[in-house]
Amino acid sequence: MTAKAAAAETRTPPVHPMPFVRIELAVLSVLEGALQVLLGRRAEAPMAGRWALPGGVLRIDLDADLDAACQRTARERLGIELPGAVQLAAVGGRSRDPRAPWALSVVYRCMVTPGRLAIEPGKRMAELKWVPAQAAIADDKLAFDHGLLIDKAVQSLRAEVEVLRFAPGLMEQAFTLGELQAASEAVLGRPLDKSSFRRRLDAAGCVKPVPGELRTGAFRPAQLYRLELQH
Repeated sequence: MTAKAAAAETRTPPVHPMPFVRIELAVLSVLEGALQVLLGRRAEAPMAGRWALPGGVLRIDLDADLDAACQRTARERLGIELPGAVQLAAVGGRSRDPRAPWALSVVYRCMVTPGRLAIEPGKRMAELKWVPAQAAIADDKLAFDHGLLIDKAVQSLRAEVEVLRFAPGLMEQAFTLGELQAASEAVLGRPLDKSSFRRRLDAAGCVKPVPGELRTGAFRPAQLYRLELQH
């Protein structure tokens, strides 16, 4: 081997700085007739006191993969795991976070049924609150670019409901067709024609009646349904 070749073989490879990588949680629910998003008030700099999506830094020493990072972040920030969380998008670029010259966020979206999960502010979260999703999207005081991330989560959920794909956590295990229509209208932000909606449900075969199960109350008993597994 020549001296030149030996020098090339022992040369230290160039160091490429890695991006700052975070997990962001877009947790959505239909509350008080509207689609709402869970926000946390940041307890620490940067942007202490500002509202943001709950999130945390990817930990290569703790996280086996991105899904594991999502659930660890949920446990640390919210005190729970998020069943049904799906990876929504990866968003990266310069000037997204003052802690790094280039930051990458892997965004997870999850629907939760109202009252089903006892969510409590955890690590680095001063408090949590539910906010109407459209108000959060329009709020230019949110930390970082989280208004844009919430918009991505809402648009993806709306696209699914438009084609009668209902995310886990949107509905209770058993529900009436009226309740499903009301939840769909809350997600879409517009009313739906009852007859047309039910014809489409029948054609899609995405709901099935629960034999012998009825919702009773002040009005006529209503048949309960469940969602069919959708691929």
